[in-house]
Parts: sequence; C-alpha cells; structure tokens
Amino acid sequence: MDPKTRYEKERLDGKQQRLSLILEAAERVFNQKGIEKTTMQDIATDANIGIATLFRYFPKKEKLIVAVATRLLEPMLERFEYVAGLPVPCLDKLEALFDFFIEDHYKLSTTFMVDFESYAAHFPEPLEDIHHFNALTRRISQVYSRIIQNGIEDGSVRSDLEVRDTLTTLINTFGIFSKKLSLQKNIPMLEADLTTELQLDILKRVFLDYLKPPV
Repeated sequence: MDPKTRYEKERLDGKQQRLSLILEAAERVFNQKGIEKTTMQDIATDANIGIATLFRYFPKKEKLIVAVATRLLEPMLERFEYVAGLPVPCLDKLEALFDFFIEDHYKLSTTFMVDFESYAAHFPEPLEDIHHFNALTRRISQVYSRIIQNGIEDGSVRSDLEVRDTLTTLINTFGIFSKKLSLQKNIPMLEADLTTELQLDILKRVFLDYLKPPV
C-alpha cells in the first residue's frame, strides 16, 4: 500500500471510529436524560469532543437522533436475516424471533426507541434523514415477508387465517408488549409477581398455539 493510500485509509478509519464514539455517547445521554432534554453539548461532553467537532458530523440534533435510531435497528435486521435462512418450519422461525424480543427487552436501547417513536410522532414535520430509518425498517419487513411466505409454503401455520396480517399483528403486539414491560421494570408499583421473561414466554406460547394448524 502506497503512503497516500495508507493515509487515506487511516483517515477514513479514524473518522468512522469517531462517528461510532459519537453515536454511542448520544445513545447513553438520550437514555439518561431523554431526547427532549438532551443538548448537543451534553453529547459532546460525554464523547469527550468539542461541540464544533460534533456539529461537523451532525449539523442538527434531529440528524443525530435518527442516526442513533437507525444504528439500533441494525441488530434486528441481522437477526431477521439469520432466522429467515434457518432450515426449519415457519413456526420455529417465529419462535426464534419471539425469543429475540425476550432476550432484547431488557437492553437500555428500549428506552430510547420508545422515546424516539414518541418524538418522531409529535415532531411537526418528518425528521431530517428519517428516510434512512424507514429504509432499514422496510428491509426488515421484506425479510419478515419471506418468513411468512415460508409458512404458507410449508403448511406450518393455519390455512384459515389471513397469514400476513395475522403474523404482522402478532409480532407487532409482542414487540410493543416487550417494550412496555421493559419500561415498567423501574416503576415499583407496577411490578408483578410474574417476571418479565415469564410473561413474554407465556404470550409467545399463546401466539404459537393459536397459529398451529388443527390436528
């Protein structure tokens, strides 16, 4: 590698590392203070960089908010793609996706994603760069559609259902419920005798039993 090429690679690598540092800091601060109350200076301080450097990467707070949300969706796409490729019936794939939500519910990012959804819904206009987030969401939906089609073809789900609508409703309901339980864990008066994991496992079993073809 010639000196010029090596320099350019090191420069790009350094830029990517700083970008990751900024996004990690933003996620932490957004979770601690909430999106509305967080300032760009808060994030710059946490990332140990100057405010001018932060603005070079993200000229507006909204662009940074969307970047964090998009980054947090990437593991979901990876899991959906992995599950879609498994050589197992559709119900087994759905169970794997439900398990992913059960494993993921406790992560700190849940707080941010709930806050992000509310923030975006109440923002007077579409957030800048929201098309990046929407594009990733569509990719996840496309992978999920392949899983559903697999269920139609292998006969592992009931044939009397509107399969696409039913499975989409179930996965959305499961995701929303897992977020709700995650947020309630820090509110003592809402604590139940059942653990969050057990409640989600019960809901998973109800859904999977409902989808099975009659014997």
